[in-house]
Amino acid sequence: MAAVFSNLSSVWIPSQFGNSRRFFFKSCARPRLFDKRIFAVKVRASSTAVVEAKPPTEPIVVENEVSSSKSILACPICYESLTLIGNRVLSVESAAGSTLQCNTCKKSFYGNQTHYDMTVSSGAKDYGAPMPPSTEIFRFPLISFLYERGWRQSFSIWGGFPGPEKEFELMRDFLKPALDGNIVDASCGSGLISRLFAQSGLFSLVIALDYSENMLRQCYEFIKQEETFPKENLTLVRADISRLPFVSSSVDAVHAGAALHCWPSPSTAVAEISRVLRPGGVFVATTYILDGPFAFVPFLRRQRQNIAAISGSHIFLSERELQDLCTACGLVGFTSIRNGPFVMISASKSI
Repeated sequence: MAAVFSNLSSVWIPSQFGNSRRFFFKSCARPRLFDKRIFAVKVRASSTAVVEAKPPTEPIVVENEVSSSKSILACPICYESLTLIGNRVLSVESAAGSTLQCNTCKKSFYGNQTHYDMTVSSGAKDYGAPMPPSTEIFRFPLISFLYERGWRQSFSIWGGFPGPEKEFELMRDFLKPALDGNIVDASCGSGLISRLFAQSGLFSLVIALDYSENMLRQCYEFIKQEETFPKENLTLVRADISRLPFVSSSVDAVHAGAALHCWPSPSTAVAEISRVLRPGGVFVATTYILDGPFAFVPFLRRQRQNIAAISGSHIFLSERELQDLCTACGLVGFTSIRNGPFVMISASKSI
């Protein structure tokens, strides 16, 4: 797969994706990294940093308000901002040993070797909310292992998906309003697109988010294999798409690759995405549409409801359905690109 998009030139999009278009992108220097020294003290809401002295005999516990550039993480219960305890910055390498604490509902969320667990049931020993098969299947270690080793590539054969690198090129024009900002790769899987976002240098913070802990572990393993990977601006987060752990109106862009049809409730998920997007923020997603010859399949419209009830997987029959979904959730400016069953859609939060 592509490594680093540091030297961007003109990109030609084949005619099968609709009207032939040539995009030009200016070379982007990597955004200035956040100054980690800000975490040397406990930062209050005002601009004045205050050091709280402790008796020398007491152990020192470092508590850090998440910095302004990385303060989008919030409690998925009350949506209030969190306090970071442990490491001084959120990144791939800092999750282990870190805790994110909500000062409102007193809930704590813990980081492990690979990611932060930001689900509502984080920390519970016995309780875990059941998910439909379309969600649970990706939590199996074997499926997570195979996802980037053949599973995702098969989408190009039966679904018209052009592949991660080309999908990234197609969406870049949609993502222009979010350049130099933060982006959430929702249902990131093994991080195929998340890693491209981080390597491109176009975003100040990339959050790879998935409900499957094994998918996130696969993403972490792929990152470790690349010595020059920019780990400082990528964070791995386990979360429920219907209860996103982000402050309202704090996210510049959300991407969901080959995921809409797998979500238990697309409307609930897109409503959550609309909540966390800032005014003018962008939502870009890819999925598939069964129209054309599939429109003649008897009772398909009726049977898809039964399929969704059993498996949790959804079948979209037209672009209009996806447009209505976005509009119902407060997103405007819907547009799309088609290639057979494959569709890429984009909409934004109204200003």
